[in-house]
Amino acid sequence: MASQGEKQAQPFTDIFDEDEAEKSFLLSKPTCLIVLGKPGSGKKTLARKLAQIWKCIFIEALEVIQMNIREETEYGLKCQELLFKGQSISEELVTEMILKKIESPEVAHFGYVLSGFPSLSEEYMTVSQQIEKIKNLKLKPDFLINIKCSDYDLCQRISGQRQHPDSGQVYQRKQWDPNVIEKQKKNSHQHEEENEEEVEEEEIAEDSLMMSEILHQLVQRPEDILENAEERVGMYKDIMLRSLEDLMAEQDSQYLIELDGNQQPDDLFATKAFVASDKNYTCYYCRFNKQEELFHVLSSFKLIAPRYRWRRSRWGQACPVALKEGNIVMGIPDLAVSFLGKMYILSSPEALKTFMLNPRPYLLPPMPIPPCKVLVFGPPLSGRTTICNLIANKYKGKV
Repeated sequence: MASQGEKQAQPFTDIFDEDEAEKSFLLSKPTCLIVLGKPGSGKKTLARKLAQIWKCIFIEALEVIQMNIREETEYGLKCQELLFKGQSISEELVTEMILKKIESPEVAHFGYVLSGFPSLSEEYMTVSQQIEKIKNLKLKPDFLINIKCSDYDLCQRISGQRQHPDSGQVYQRKQWDPNVIEKQKKNSHQHEEENEEEVEEEEIAEDSLMMSEILHQLVQRPEDILENAEERVGMYKDIMLRSLEDLMAEQDSQYLIELDGNQQPDDLFATKAFVASDKNYTCYYCRFNKQEELFHVLSSFKLIAPRYRWRRSRWGQACPVALKEGNIVMGIPDLAVSFLGKMYILSSPEALKTFMLNPRPYLLPPMPIPPCKVLVFGPPLSGRTTICNLIANKYKGKV
C-alpha cells in the first residue's frame, strides 16, 4: 500500500479509472420522472417537453396505444380488433401496455417521463393499487413533478378551449376569442418598444387572419364544458388527491418539484431550471465506405472536448450484439455508431436497432469476451455427456 508521502509526491495524477467510470455509468439507473396534477393542468404537454429535452421515453396512455398499433404488437392487434368492433380499449389493457413499456429495454437505458398514471378510472385498479404499482416499479421515479392550479382558474381555462375537428389542434381562449386578442394588442402597444411592437403586431395580425378563417369551424369538446370540467376536478379531489399527497409526502423534498399551473407551457417548462441534459450516449449513424476512413474522419469531427478524439472500443470491428450471443461477427462500417466517445460497429440493421434501444447489456463486463466453442466426441458410452456437462458447469457455458 502506498505511503502518504508517495501519494503526495504525485498530486496531479489522475485518480479516476476510465473503465471503472464507464462501468459505473452502464450500471447506473436512468433518470425517471412522473408528472402529476389535476385533469387539464397541462401534464401531457410538460411531460412531452421533458422527454424531448432529457432524451427520455414519453409514456402516456394514448401514446402507448398508438405505438403498439403502429408496431403491430400483440397488444396493438388487440386494440385494433376492439376499435374495429366499435368497442373501447379496456383500462386493464391500457395499464398492461404502460407497465410493459416501463419494463422495455429502451426505458431501462433512457429512462421515462410518465403522465396520466395513476388515472382517475378505477375500472381495473383502484388509485391506491396504481400508486403501489409505481412504488414497486423496478425503475422507480426519481422526480415527482406536481402542477398546482386553483380549481376556478383551471376550470375557466379548460372551458375556454376549442378544437379544430380536422386537425385535432386545441386552441386556448387567447388564440381564438376576438376580445382577448384585441386586449393583447393594446397591452403590447403599452409595454413593448417601438421596433418590437412592429414584429409583435405582424405576428398578432397573422394569427388573427388564420383564426378568422377557421373560427367558425372550432368546436367545444364535451369534456371542456364548464360543468364537466368542474365534475372531473371534483372527482380528482375526492378519489386521487389524498393518495397522491401521501406519495409526495414520502418523496425526498429535493426531488419533489411543484409548479404554478397558471403559467404558459413554455414558462412552466423553464421553471425550476429544467436544464437540457446531454446524457452522452445518443447514438447516430456514420456512413462511410471504409472503416479506416470512418475513424479518420471522426477523429477530427464533433470532438468530445479539445484534444479528446474518438477512439476505437475494445470490441474493434466485432459486433457487440453478436459477441454477446456467442458469435464473432465483423461489423459493417455503414452501421457504426458512437457511444461514450467510442465507436461500435454493428453487423446488421437488426443488431443496430437492438444496440440503439439499450447498449448497456452488450458492454458491461465480462464483455468483450470471445466465445469458446468445444466439440467433445468419442465412441458410444465413453462419457461424452458427462464431460460436456462438467465443462459447461466449470466455464458457465451451454451444452
